[in-house]
Amino acid sequence: MYAMRFPGEDVSRLTMQQLRGREGARVRKSYRDWSVTTGVEWSRREFTVDDFDSSDPINQALSAAHSCLYGVVHAVIVAIGCSPGLGFVHTGHDRSFIYDIADLYKSASTVPIAFQSVAQMDQDDPEALAGLASTVRRQVRDAMRGQRILSRCVADLRFLLLPETEDEGEDGLATVIELWDEQLGRVSGGTNYSEDVPW
Repeated sequence: MYAMRFPGEDVSRLTMQQLRGREGARVRKSYRDWSVTTGVEWSRREFTVDDFDSSDPINQALSAAHSCLYGVVHAVIVAIGCSPGLGFVHTGHDRSFIYDIADLYKSASTVPIAFQSVAQMDQDDPEALAGLASTVRRQVRDAMRGQRILSRCVADLRFLLLPETEDEGEDGLATVIELWDEQLGRVSGGTNYSEDVPW
């Protein structure tokens, strides 16, 4: 799990405390870098779960973006039969595994979307602020499609939990949809088999 967060680095000799520290630093650096890139002021991640409107625009945008990502990751985890509470990096929460997996994609998807959305809006316009969350959600939706997050998530989960599995498509991503045939076993989904059926 940690090796996926630090590609190209050997983290096998680090303690859990060191790994968690490196992960926290990686996430904070992502926020700082996007703050510099977009010019959006950033101090820290701060929000109240029960009061979305009490946060500043960037924290609202991050909350909206991350919530969308969590929903997609949750659906994938449940669809392949895993427990959302199975945590490796995050623990003690019924969605720990969702947070673990979602963190693999935040730096390249939801964090830039949130910062860019706030940079492009007129922060003095109450209507723009009121529409920020829906704008962010639409952009996350488009990024999920463009970055193939669903397929990547399935492939990453299979890699983490079944590393010997070699059931991948031509692009290196796992085949997401399969059907069961009593004679052939697993067969590819998304194929019209009606021609093979004697009517």
